[in-house]
Amino acid sequence: MRSLYVRIFLITVAVIIVSSLLGFFFSNIYYHAKLKDFNDEKLVGIAMDMKKFAEEQPEPSTVQRYLHNAAALGYEIYVTDGQGDDQFYGREFREKELDKQAVRLVLSGDVYHGVAEFPSQPFITGFFDNQLSNTVGVPLQVGDARYAMFMRPDIILQFGELRIFFALIGALTVGISVLIFLFSTRYLVNPIERLSEATKRIAQGNYNLKLNTARRDEIGQLAQHFMTMSRELERVDQARQQFVSNVSHEIQSPLTSIQGFAQLVADRELPEQERAHYASIIETESRHLSLLSKQLLLLSSLEQGHEDMTQTQATFALRSQFRQAVQVLQWQLEEKELSLRMSVPESIKITGNEVLLMQVWMNLLGNAVQHLPKGRSIEVRAEQLDKACVVYIQDTGDGIAAEHLPFLFDRFYRADHARERSSGGTGLGLAIVQKIIRLHHGTIEVSSSAEGTLFTVTLPQM
Repeated sequence: MRSLYVRIFLITVAVIIVSSLLGFFFSNIYYHAKLKDFNDEKLVGIAMDMKKFAEEQPEPSTVQRYLHNAAALGYEIYVTDGQGDDQFYGREFREKELDKQAVRLVLSGDVYHGVAEFPSQPFITGFFDNQLSNTVGVPLQVGDARYAMFMRPDIILQFGELRIFFALIGALTVGISVLIFLFSTRYLVNPIERLSEATKRIAQGNYNLKLNTARRDEIGQLAQHFMTMSRELERVDQARQQFVSNVSHEIQSPLTSIQGFAQLVADRELPEQERAHYASIIETESRHLSLLSKQLLLLSSLEQGHEDMTQTQATFALRSQFRQAVQVLQWQLEEKELSLRMSVPESIKITGNEVLLMQVWMNLLGNAVQHLPKGRSIEVRAEQLDKACVVYIQDTGDGIAAEHLPFLFDRFYRADHARERSSGGTGLGLAIVQKIIRLHHGTIEVSSSAEGTLFTVTLPQM
């Protein structure tokens, strides 16, 4: 497996190579499009000056010395009469082939523009191509003889040391850049390695992590999000452990009671009245276990987000649902002498899973009935807002202490610890209610004071 450092090195080298090729390619295009004609014109001007000076010399030997001196200053020169009298001055051309038509053209008095007419090729720069055809040609009159003079700059002679200098600069720049880049990547790679190590520790169940979150770049943001994720995973893990502990406790308590009282009931000498009493306790605890298992299964299904929970949707009147819930709770209301006022317009209709939403209203109303002292009251109100239905369930009980409100929807949480399980509840009702509301993309809020408790349920209109 290649390390991140190796990948960065290979990517850096590849970027440098590709950038160099593309840079050369576009520079060459610019030369052929813009500079080639300008270079040709400039060389023609120099050739004309050389021609003028040479033609002013009275002796051919002087012209020869002049051309040798010109070549020594950085030019490659070819002089021919077209009849086989050819003279080269300066460094030798790489290719000496020249179209005879070009020679005749110059001998006839015209100018040869070989530099401007040099063929454009993507990766061949005409400026450096040392061919006889890549020259400019002008006619030259020496005494009675007429010649064609072709010339181009000697790049090696003119820029030899500069070429080495710039090549050295380029090589050192690339080499030093690669080294600095590789060293600087430690600033990037080290935090990633620490994050990788942190993931291993989290996988082992160790959430006590400390990462550098002071950086103001994407790595710092990633570290912050990672720390947030770690804390959330720790909270979820603790909640899971607490859930297992609570479930074990909720199951163990009735099982212990059932086992103990079952042994007493098995005693044949036990009076019939006590036997009936113990049997009723066993029945109550069995119902509690049955209710607990049903609610645990329901909560598990809701948390897994089963699609069929919310896909079975229908549109129905909200008032009819509350009427059914009140009818079920009617005997408890009468037994505790509780009054219930309901203000739910017939026009309000909601869309959702009718069975699950009925469980929401039954749970909220049942909790109110169960915890209210005798003679108090419950009020149910509903109103239609913009694209939402809001339901208020308010009682006139003694209220819930403020420190309990943030945990009211946690599983197995009971605000009244003195009651524990004596009320017959499992501590899962409000957790199920909240999950059902969220599956319907709604919200549930609770507020409480000494004058009572208010639950506010908001359901969006589909």
